[in-house]
Amino acid sequence: MGQTITLDAADGGSFAAYLALPSSGSGPGIVLLQEIFGVTADLRAVADLYAEEGYAVLVPDLFWRLKPGVELGFGDADMQKARALYERFDMARAVEDIAASVSALRGMAACAGKVGALGFCLGGRLAVLAAARCGVDCAVGYYGVGIETVLDEAAGIAVPLALHFGADDAHVPPEALAQITARLSGLPGIEIYVYPGAGHGFAAPARAAFDKPAAMVAHSRSVALFRRAMGPHYDLGALWDKHCEYEFGLRDVARTMSTMVPEPYVNHIPTMTGGVGYRELYRFYQHHFVDSNPADTKLVPISRTIGTDRVVDEMLFSFTHDREIDWMLPGVAPTGRFVEVPLLAVVCFRGDKLYNEHIYWDQASVLVQVGLLDPALYPVAGREQAAKLLDPGLPSNTLNPRWDRSAPAVLSDAAAAAE
Repeated sequence: MGQTITLDAADGGSFAAYLALPSSGSGPGIVLLQEIFGVTADLRAVADLYAEEGYAVLVPDLFWRLKPGVELGFGDADMQKARALYERFDMARAVEDIAASVSALRGMAACAGKVGALGFCLGGRLAVLAAARCGVDCAVGYYGVGIETVLDEAAGIAVPLALHFGADDAHVPPEALAQITARLSGLPGIEIYVYPGAGHGFAAPARAAFDKPAAMVAHSRSVALFRRAMGPHYDLGALWDKHCEYEFGLRDVARTMSTMVPEPYVNHIPTMTGGVGYRELYRFYQHHFVDSNPADTKLVPISRTIGTDRVVDEMLFSFTHDREIDWMLPGVAPTGRFVEVPLLAVVCFRGDKLYNEHIYWDQASVLVQVGLLDPALYPVAGREQAAKLLDPGLPSNTLNPRWDRSAPAVLSDAAAAAE
């Protein structure tokens, strides 16, 4: 997605930077700050990710004064080289280079509006310094090493700042994290997040410490801060509605896919149907989803929650089982029965495109309604689930055989309380 450009240093000389742009060609800016491994393919992938989120991302080579173009891996030998470079690293000069990068990005036509900073490890500490000294509009730092040594900079931070730490990070020990939290927690605009069980590098997919759940939550929180401070802002509800129109109304696979990122994925959780990547998902939509839905398929909205990067829709899904439905009842011949079931869609976006869908429903309820599961044998319900979703006044605990036994105790407790 990106290209390498050259930037001028404030004290003379020049250095390389990777520039990744959103598909729209412009957006708010982010200066992405490196780890001790240099501007690696992994870091460029992070830049591409945030470009997909709608940002113009610039990744300066902050090791250029020591050795231009450093790209190291995570093995022992490369780790030693990285630490040797870090020991010679001039933090003050690096901050000057960050300021020059911020200025250069602001001057580009591709940068529409404000500029933030984002950094990992070494870059996490530099993100704090950028917030204090480099004129950025916001900053995010992941597992920044040595932040406790620059806490006197806190007085100069007047922009939103989010810091992410792993609770089990050996490079940010508990005493350091305690100092950081004590100094920064509660200051206006500063958010500190600690992820239980996560270690150093928890957001890096190529590292052994990668913790996907923590990384996903942290990314959403980071995007939320950038959106609040800089934009861009998208009408995610309208984008999701358009996707559903193409999917269920027009039944147009190509237009459905046009609402998604280049490599999306869909997972219908109960049946594990869907697809990962454009080709597989297109195949799924074309042959196993769009035209396999019955003609009377209906989605009735119940509630909608819209976040920074996702929509959560609660709805009733109904249909007559007049054909084989590969995604919901794979391999089950048509029964002709009517089915109505609560369904939940968690839809994640990158920028203005759908990235993934996680779709949930109670498969046991579906199986009861098509006659494949006997509700007399198991604590499961059929269409009663849908009815109770709409009418909370319907009886609760009908599947619990022990419910009636608690009635005397409940009455006794109430009488005792009244006395």
